[in-house]
Amino acid sequence: MASRPLSPAALEDEKSIERTLRPAGFDEFVGQSRIVANLRTYLDAARARREPLDHVLLTGMPGLGKTTLARILAHEMGSNFHETSGPAVEKPKDLVGVLSSLEPHDILFIDEIHRLPSVVEEYLYPAMEEYRIEIFIDKGPDARSVQITVAPFTLVAATTREGLLTSPFRSRFGVFEKLEPYPPADLVKILARSSGILGVDLAAEAAAIVAVRARGVPRLANRFLRRLRDFAQVSGSSRVDVKTAEEGLARLGIDAQGLDAVDRKILACLARHDGQPVGLSTVAAAIGEEEDTIEEVYEPFLIQSGLLERTPRGRLATSKAREALGDSGKSLF
Repeated sequence: MASRPLSPAALEDEKSIERTLRPAGFDEFVGQSRIVANLRTYLDAARARREPLDHVLLTGMPGLGKTTLARILAHEMGSNFHETSGPAVEKPKDLVGVLSSLEPHDILFIDEIHRLPSVVEEYLYPAMEEYRIEIFIDKGPDARSVQITVAPFTLVAATTREGLLTSPFRSRFGVFEKLEPYPPADLVKILARSSGILGVDLAAEAAAIVAVRARGVPRLANRFLRRLRDFAQVSGSSRVDVKTAEEGLARLGIDAQGLDAVDRKILACLARHDGQPVGLSTVAAAIGEEEDTIEEVYEPFLIQSGLLERTPRGRLATSKAREALGDSGKSLF
């Protein structure tokens, strides 16, 4: 699903360009004003005390800026930034290698922290609380433990699945912030900044169209901008105007509501049942997708947008969804 134009996960070819577009400091960061204000306060207080920042847990769907905020914290703190992910830290020795390389007040960023193996998670506890790790040498009667001191550091963890974190783990974070989707006005500002960096002449009206269809996710807005730049260039235009934006997004399969073909099929499947709840397995069979893919990839936005409801008896298309589909939904099956 990562190749889907509306997937909030980073595509392989986006990782390098995202580093170019990523703001370096809080002054350049657009949106999430409450969170930014809180992080600034915690950071200023920690620097005044000459202490490391409390451990930070950032939650929210992909593409909202969790990695960017972690990098900004390191930049503003004047510290080194170390980045890894839950799946990459498979064994305790992997964690020991990362922690032993840290310097005082460094930022260790672990993405997808919910995928960290439980045995590794337990090794993190004393490192987070007491800046030490305990490793065991040998086995059986000859086994002995050795304690290694770790430089005072800040763990910044990111997750899209907060519910999968254990309570003991969550309780060890002093700062907890949940990032929310961005309003279109903020996305317009982000697009203006990105277009300047990429050298794209983006009309204000075109930026507004992209912002509305980007689902509140800066990564999607920037992805659409890059694709529209391609469409404009091939058509011989140096400007992304309203016509280019509308035609380009249509070619990407994204309609005025920010829905793609699979979104529309899900809603059309539900609408055909005239207000009766539909089981997830029935929806999956009707549109040819896996149940967990529908539940984890497609449904969150449809629910947030008020287009779909989950009930104990199944899924329901709302009146808003039926209005969005119009007559076009009848031809999807």
